[in-house]
Amino acid sequence: MKKMMKKNNFMQGAFIATLGIVLTKIIGILYVIPFYQIIGEKGGALYGYAYNIYSIFLSVSSAGIPMAISKLISEYHTLGYESAKKRAFQMGKRISMILGALCFIILIVFAPTIAKLIIGDIEGGNTLGQITFVIRVISSAVLIVPILSIYRGYFEGHKFIAPTSFSQVLEQLVRVVIIIFGSFLALNVFHLSLTTAVGVAVFGATVGALVSYLYLVDKRFKNKSQFEQKSESVKEPKISNKTILTKLFWYALPLIMIDIFKTLYNSVDMVTLVKTLVNGVGYNVQDAESIMSVISTWGLKLNMIIASIGTGVIVSLVPNLTASFVSNDKKDVDHKINQTFQILLYLTVPMTVGLSLLAKPVWMIFYGASKYGASTFCYFVFVALILCLFTAAITIIQVLKYYKEVFISLFSGFILKILLNVPLIYGFHKMGMPAYYGAITASILGYLLSLIICLVCLNKKFGIHYENTIKQGVNILGSTLIMAIVILLLQYVLPTVSSSRLMNIPIVIMYTVIGAAVYLFLTFRSKTVQTVFGEKTINEIQAKLGKKKRVH
Repeated sequence: MKKMMKKNNFMQGAFIATLGIVLTKIIGILYVIPFYQIIGEKGGALYGYAYNIYSIFLSVSSAGIPMAISKLISEYHTLGYESAKKRAFQMGKRISMILGALCFIILIVFAPTIAKLIIGDIEGGNTLGQITFVIRVISSAVLIVPILSIYRGYFEGHKFIAPTSFSQVLEQLVRVVIIIFGSFLALNVFHLSLTTAVGVAVFGATVGALVSYLYLVDKRFKNKSQFEQKSESVKEPKISNKTILTKLFWYALPLIMIDIFKTLYNSVDMVTLVKTLVNGVGYNVQDAESIMSVISTWGLKLNMIIASIGTGVIVSLVPNLTASFVSNDKKDVDHKINQTFQILLYLTVPMTVGLSLLAKPVWMIFYGASKYGASTFCYFVFVALILCLFTAAITIIQVLKYYKEVFISLFSGFILKILLNVPLIYGFHKMGMPAYYGAITASILGYLLSLIICLVCLNKKFGIHYENTIKQGVNILGSTLIMAIVILLLQYVLPTVSSSRLMNIPIVIMYTVIGAAVYLFLTFRSKTVQTVFGEKTINEIQAKLGKKKRVH
């Protein structure tokens, strides 16, 4: 008998999506360690050139569209508009294929020009020919990933979160296997050039996407009946393709703008931080660039662990919140919005504080010894916390169709970042604190202003109240503070960092287990867990754990 796919409610979807994204991000971070041992710094730089260019073109071809498809599919599915839903899916596929094909052609044709822009006339490292080659190899992924993202949005719009989460993990696993084994075999077994080895590695993105795409196509084909909803009682109005296309545009635009503004925050630091640290504060160029690399690259990768929690919750929130909004169930909309913030606070606050306190051993595990790495990251990690809450808030007001407020929120925070960046760098230096904390603080305040604007908008326009979320937030902060005190006291008894990268792994595990145990105990005693996740969810988890124990 064929096993049917199960639709996931908000809580189930949030858990599944978050788990899938966190696993994907962890795999994406861990593979770097063996990969760079195989290809070295020169190969790593060549891989980075190709992947950064690919990321830019990928965001152009698919940014915002998967979430827009998820929202539109959920909307039409809830209303019972089957014809409009099918046409929206088909139009989404066509748009993604056209954008993907255009980006592919641009990358193939202009790869030499892009390579020239990257290195100019610099000699002694990777050549124009080598960079051109890897850009052309990775361009094939742009043909597949956009259409893959449409399928994910389609599944999520029907509240089938598990298949899309599995597809993400599958894509990443296939990609990483090809990166590590492909580059190793190319260099050490077949004795091919470093350029060819990197070419094989970047092609992993194409193969991973293709395997994931075929999985979802097969899953949809085998469960076709579960995507169709025929209701004789619903009389579907005539919805033109132009209307569907307009909705897709307006649903996708704010999400694209969010990605753009996140990039702009980094651009402000790229333009001002190094120059201010060197010319205004007295840092040498090497130290200033090292700090900048933490903020723009290495610390950002670690922050993605926290950001992935927000992404997972949002993946589940969009279709569920859209369904409640379209049904005009204001009580459920209020409940889901508050539960979203409570879940994010419950998971991200202790993780952020824990990563900050364990910045030294965590940094040693991933990147080795660094003069400024851990000291910069221990504060920079708080940007991820605020960004996580802000991204959820701005996605919510986008789902509720307050588009003007989306742009007001984004622009206000960004302007504040521009205005404060340099003054705060000088200010922190004068106070005897690390000057680069000024740029990090400017980012936190910028995102915080945007978050506040979103929260005020939800309160004024939709009548969302936050009394219970504030109460649970206080409990979460209190439990996190006690957890932090326990970790700090433990540092007098247990080592906090080792000069050996491998020895830092058990140190981090030990502190994480103790910190998590303290936090879970306190939040269970205060009934915070039961309030945030719901008594029913907690009872289901306890019942499943009880069954497993009995089986063993």
